[in-house]
Amino acid sequence: MKLNERSLAFYATCDAPVDNAGFLYKKGGRHAAYHRRWFVLRGNMLFYFEDVASREPVGVIILEGCTVELVEAAEEFTFAVRFAEARARTYVLAAESQAAMEGWVKALSRASFDYLRLVVRELEQQLAAMRAGGCPPPPRRPRALLPKENGCAVWSAEPPAASTGTSAGARPGPERPPLPPRRRASAPNGPLDSASFLQLHEWYGQEVRALRGQWLRSRAQP
Repeated sequence: MKLNERSLAFYATCDAPVDNAGFLYKKGGRHAAYHRRWFVLRGNMLFYFEDVASREPVGVIILEGCTVELVEAAEEFTFAVRFAEARARTYVLAAESQAAMEGWVKALSRASFDYLRLVVRELEQQLAAMRAGGCPPPPRRPRALLPKENGCAVWSAEPPAASTGTSAGARPGPERPPLPPRRRASAPNGPLDSASFLQLHEWYGQEVRALRGQWLRSRAQP
């Protein structure tokens, strides 16, 4: 993959909001020493700089086809970004606290386009179930960090085990908003399959806001 260095430098330092940023200790490729670097996550690109004031990144990691794992190392709060290719480099990073490490692991695990495709697919399934008059499937949420096994714990996005049954004497919750009428799953400007993630997010948000407003108006009537 060919990347334009000037375009990358501009994207890395532009004023647009970042997905995550902070100091991490990066292990050298040929040496065992760790170097403190300023990391900036934008989309599926993880940039690292000499310090906060640097105007050009030292390097960039493209977060596609990789997994984020906790590893045993001399440094505390260490994790690694591993790629599936045999000759690909493994990036070993260390955070400054447990909370910072968990935040980085979550952000990096969700940075790839493959993860966004899964999110869009689940949103489409939930919307189709709502339009068909059924209950949408529960959203899949990543579990907490797993305990280390054999010195390594892989971040997993599988849903936790569902709780069965309800507590005795529990009060019923508030009335649910009305379900939308049955209709074809079509978008305002074309089929859902060809829509971008931002378009899907905006369309779903508009429909949810409209349904919520309708429900609030029905509850306000005497």
